[in-house]
Amino acid sequence: MAHIEVPPGVPGIRSLFVNHPATAKPMCELTEVLLRGPSPLSPAERELIATRVSRGNECVFCTTAHAATAAHLLKGDRKLVADVSEHYETAAVSPKLKALLAVADKVRKDARTVSTRDIDAARKEGATDADIHDTVLIAAMFCMFNRYVDGLAAWTPEESAPYEEIGSRLARDGYLTIPGLFAPDSARKKTGSP
Repeated sequence: MAHIEVPPGVPGIRSLFVNHPATAKPMCELTEVLLRGPSPLSPAERELIATRVSRGNECVFCTTAHAATAAHLLKGDRKLVADVSEHYETAAVSPKLKALLAVADKVRKDARTVSTRDIDAARKEGATDADIHDTVLIAAMFCMFNRYVDGLAAWTPEESAPYEEIGSRLARDGYLTIPGLFAPDSARKKTGSP
């Protein structure tokens, strides 16, 4: 049971958003920009960063929801998503993404430990300033989201069906889809491609 009043049966962060639209709207807008807006990183790569950070923070709701979203964007490649989530160093992703995941992991643990060496390693693999910026901000944002969900004890379903629905919707429609927070046109807007 959540620590604050939320609508029953609404999972995770969405239940918090429904009752607190003044904070939900800018949070959703930032998420849309970072995970679906223009970036040298694909939407799938950005969802993998979100999944890895959430897994490291042991936020079951965010890990499972974003893993499902990443899998939808990766045409069902759940093994790759699990590999990145559990041990990105040996996952079948590009050396650039591995280096960025290492930066994201340091941001998650203690952002002050991100070193010039970490950034140089990412640059050596082809990371640009935009890649590095987006990775750090996605990692920082998901640390906040993970703590928001877990700090208020938002409902975390145990069965997989709700996460599949969430993942499918987020992969298809993006993050501007909460009724009452956005105009109907923007809620239906297709954003980014897998």
